[in-house]
Amino acid sequence: MRRSFISLAVTALCSTGIANFAFAESPAPASTSASAKAASKTVSGLDLQWLDKNVRPQDDFFQFMSGKWLATTEIPADRARFGAFDQLRDLSEQRSHAIIKTLATSTKLTPGSNQQKIADLYNSFMDEARAEALDISPLQADFARIDAVTKKSELPALMAQLAKLGVSLPVQSGVGQDAKDSSRYAVYVSQGGLGLPDRDYYLKDDAKLKGYRDAYLKHIEAMLTMSGQKDADKTAAAILALETELAKIQWSKVENRNPVKTYNKLELAKLNELLPDFDWSAYFAAAGTGGKMDYVVVRQPSFVSGLAKVMEATPIDAWKAYFKWQVLSAYAPYLSKRFVDQDFAFSSVTLRGIPTNQARWKRGVARVEEGLSEALGQLYVEKHFPAENKARMQALVNNLMLAYKQSIETLSWMSADTKKEALAKLSKFTPKIGYPDKWRDYSKLVIAKDDLVGNIMRGREVANQRQLNKLGKPVDRSEWGMSPQTVNAYYNSRQNEIVFPAAILQPPFFNALADDAVNYGGIGAVIGHEISHGFDDSGSQSDGDGNLRDWWTADDKANFGKLAGALVAQYNAYSPLPGYQLNGALTLGENIADNSGLAIAYKAYQISLGGKPAPVLDGYTGNQRLFMGWAQVWRGKARDAEAIRLIATDPHSPSAFRGNGPLTNLPEFYSAFGVKAGDKMFVAPEKRTTIW
Repeated sequence: MRRSFISLAVTALCSTGIANFAFAESPAPASTSASAKAASKTVSGLDLQWLDKNVRPQDDFFQFMSGKWLATTEIPADRARFGAFDQLRDLSEQRSHAIIKTLATSTKLTPGSNQQKIADLYNSFMDEARAEALDISPLQADFARIDAVTKKSELPALMAQLAKLGVSLPVQSGVGQDAKDSSRYAVYVSQGGLGLPDRDYYLKDDAKLKGYRDAYLKHIEAMLTMSGQKDADKTAAAILALETELAKIQWSKVENRNPVKTYNKLELAKLNELLPDFDWSAYFAAAGTGGKMDYVVVRQPSFVSGLAKVMEATPIDAWKAYFKWQVLSAYAPYLSKRFVDQDFAFSSVTLRGIPTNQARWKRGVARVEEGLSEALGQLYVEKHFPAENKARMQALVNNLMLAYKQSIETLSWMSADTKKEALAKLSKFTPKIGYPDKWRDYSKLVIAKDDLVGNIMRGREVANQRQLNKLGKPVDRSEWGMSPQTVNAYYNSRQNEIVFPAAILQPPFFNALADDAVNYGGIGAVIGHEISHGFDDSGSQSDGDGNLRDWWTADDKANFGKLAGALVAQYNAYSPLPGYQLNGALTLGENIADNSGLAIAYKAYQISLGGKPAPVLDGYTGNQRLFMGWAQVWRGKARDAEAIRLIATDPHSPSAFRGNGPLTNLPEFYSAFGVKAGDKMFVAPEKRTTIW
């Protein structure tokens, strides 16, 4: 199931002075009318305290809006990056913690209730003394299960069993909507099994990436030594060699973005031909899908077939050591302090540049978020999401949908036949706002206040079983892929839906007390972004029912390809760090969504005005404030190690380029701020890219 998640940058701000620049749009003349007086009391929604008045908005709009913040704000010691998005996450985390803490100290909870499970899960994590006493013993049963394997033919069933515990494995399977028949569920098989963030970390001849490989080898050795492994140095080398062989046959993240190439429907007999010396029957029986399907969808066929040689060439003892390592790596954060510290030293300090681990209560909240997300979400919504926010958000969505419709109807590069299909898809979009209509059932999840690792394992097994139970049943279109307390949004192509959890519907994205301009630049552009995922290079290959189907004429597809290619070139030219360029192909879908989302948000804002002039607030016109609202949403910064990781793995562009890149393509931005030839934000009209 393909979902596009928009990653947003952060910051908390406050309104102050006005920049002294000559803009193309002049503020309206002063008025003493009643409407003007009312408008003067309206909150603008802008946080102007971070304006860098030494930078012209025509030269670097991102720096203009956030320069003071970038110069004075330190990334918190327990973070790899920080910005407006993260600050909202902090607020959501604090609110969730307050709810959890109240439950965790209560003596009046109903046994077996969701509230009791939340309390017991959190308390099990906070019990450091018990974690120290248990040390590595919670994993010994799984180590014994691995040790009991004596021949390679037993490995498939072992992989399926370990997969239920959330362990990284070469062969991964899961249940999702069939991309070519979205009315039913299918089993997907895909690649996996790496301990480093991406295949490039194993294969590229880059000094920094080689340094990460060396550090990873030492990390594996240290962890194995602590677990009692003999010859840990040799075993670690064998594990790294195995993962390197897996990396060699993996598809790149760019290849994995193609929904057509990653849809390969195979009968089970054909799957046996693809990887013949792998007991697929035993694998699916252990996974719990045996007898429930007559075909699978293989996402990376060449990886599966290439795995045959890797399995044959790798001794069984190396495989067993690898599986034990993956179990240890998956559960190290929940063991005693020595394992927690060693895991953090590599996965966070080395790979991401984070110097300090999060406070234990924050990690405890994260565990509740993983295991009981909607149980917590139900309590969060009751306390922190007023009904009027949902109503106003629905009005914004309606205007964005109308603007998108008008934009499609007037596209110059698309023919009437393809426009008809695009409009049909748009008409079938389903918006979900705030929280789900029905809440997830956790009645089968057993939580014990003195069994942290067991709680996490059972939570993952129950979540896995929830997915397996879907096979053979009608598709549940009411289901959510994010909790209400998640600060994010997404588009799901299989259900052709756009989803906006409650926690993102707050400043700087959405301010119920503010004038519409900044809301359209913030949450309006987020709405437009998610709609645009239905029409990006990947989402555009599905129709309004969520099925992969080519609904484009050949000429229109070629025109779209040229426009997309121009965006790839634009973002390929951006360099967040010396020696590291963005991958315009990897970030294409998100860049299309950013550019189109902001363009549509501007049009929707004009619709909202109904022909009336926008008020001038804080000295800025409505159009200016819309673009300023957009830029303040992307305020953020990242540590160098994290920036390198994100360049390799993240389909989103870094904050500065999300803030500035789309503006250079919008003629309305040029008009609003008087951008002209010679200004650094200026791009010649013939080189600007507008898709939707």
